[in-house]
Amino acid sequence: MKSTDEFQYLTVLVSIILGLGLTQLLTAVGRLVQARALVRVRLYWPVPLWTVLLLLMHVQAWWAMFDLRDHRGWTYLEFLVVLLTPTCLYLMAALALPDVAETIARSDLSGAAASGGEPASAARGERATAGERVLDFRAHYYAQTRWFFGAAAGLLVSSLLRPLVIDGRLPLDLDRGFQVVFLALLLGAAVTRRKWYHETIAAVGAALFLTYVVLLFTHLR
Repeated sequence: MKSTDEFQYLTVLVSIILGLGLTQLLTAVGRLVQARALVRVRLYWPVPLWTVLLLLMHVQAWWAMFDLRDHRGWTYLEFLVVLLTPTCLYLMAALALPDVAETIARSDLSGAAASGGEPASAARGERATAGERVLDFRAHYYAQTRWFFGAAAGLLVSSLLRPLVIDGRLPLDLDRGFQVVFLALLLGAAVTRRKWYHETIAAVGAALFLTYVVLLFTHLR
């Protein structure tokens, strides 16, 4: 089998998982827009920033896959390492934004209990209930930090392992340098809940990622 045939065959599953991750993010954003009249949103700026970065990361992961088009003799382990990247991205996408439907349902249950079992919308009217439905981005963010940044660290580990497993070597180049810095920052975010650290890593991470893409992934290689 030609290397291009192997590549095209294996990238089908990679593209499916990446597509699911993009769908997860865009669907969550769409639901937030649709529910803007039903819930009161308390924004926390790292959340939309990470959402935008995740969209770009999905595109960059797909873009970078082209570098493997000439590899031949794929093994199961090699493919598992490659598959770890879109899997971690999907998990991050699933955790990035709060669930609007869950927030509304929980608020309605609380309202029904407070009104003696009658649905809150019927007891006080939809407009009054809307003010009680709070979508707190900050609370959601800090509730998910360990899993979100743990998945992000897994993403970097898969990127570092890829040349080692596929090529049998770990090149000490600019790409690996960026990945090691990213990994250190993300591990720190996974173990701490300090506000200053998370807000700093969001801004610094965005700047580093954009620099990374501009320097290494402007053109297909």
